[in-house]
Amino acid sequence: MRKLKRTRDYDFQLQIKNPNFIRPPLDSQRNWLLNKAMAEFANDLQALDQLATRFVPGAPNTIPFKGTEEELSDDDIMENWQIPLMKAMAEIVTEEPGDVLEIGFGRGISAEFIQDGAPKSHTIVECNTSVIERFHNWRADHATADIRLIPGLWQEVTDQFGIYDSIFFHTYPLTPEEYAELVLKSTTFAEHFFPTASAHLREGGTFTYLTTEIDSLSRAHQRLIFKYFQAFALQIIKFDLPPDIHDAWWIDQMAIVKVTR
Repeated sequence: MRKLKRTRDYDFQLQIKNPNFIRPPLDSQRNWLLNKAMAEFANDLQALDQLATRFVPGAPNTIPFKGTEEELSDDDIMENWQIPLMKAMAEIVTEEPGDVLEIGFGRGISAEFIQDGAPKSHTIVECNTSVIERFHNWRADHATADIRLIPGLWQEVTDQFGIYDSIFFHTYPLTPEEYAELVLKSTTFAEHFFPTASAHLREGGTFTYLTTEIDSLSRAHQRLIFKYFQAFALQIIKFDLPPDIHDAWWIDQMAIVKVTR
């Protein structure tokens, strides 16, 4: 790319040295594609410029990697500011009564919201031993509900999965290596679960997860969704961040994605 001119309405004129780069039949089609891409990029920068004023430092250099044997406090598992996110995701997977798969029990907050939605059955996957103890205490308060625990890393227990009407995914990287590979190098952390979610959802079933794309989804993210699913919907949840936030998070909103198989 050698020349980029911008007008006040963000109309772009491009000159590309390689004449075969993005080559539909007509020059007008090529110009439309290229100008559209550049205008979208400019719009993204403007939106991010406005959002940047609402960022807080967070704890980006102290990401708490949580092993499967480590004893976890409530804040280690999930800080309270995330509760509205858990509620919104639980409402998605219980829009219709059905069989729900939940990846990650945590403090049991999302599981409680799911039970409020009266699912037909509720299967929970959890790998941390201290969190599993919390599960058993929580399970005792729901004696009449159809609730099943699958202990272990979800990647290692998929042979125990059934077919579900909805899937709730809220887990975290366990090691710096997972963080580097599945967060820093991925469109979304849930990306590595997409094939499994698709394989274990009924036709028309729903899958929900969080994304750190704070106000919309990138085209790369959308293309990834459509590789495995038929449709998606996006919900922006706003919340109050505490001044002493320990989580590696930086702004007062997050996007929740609902995809349909």
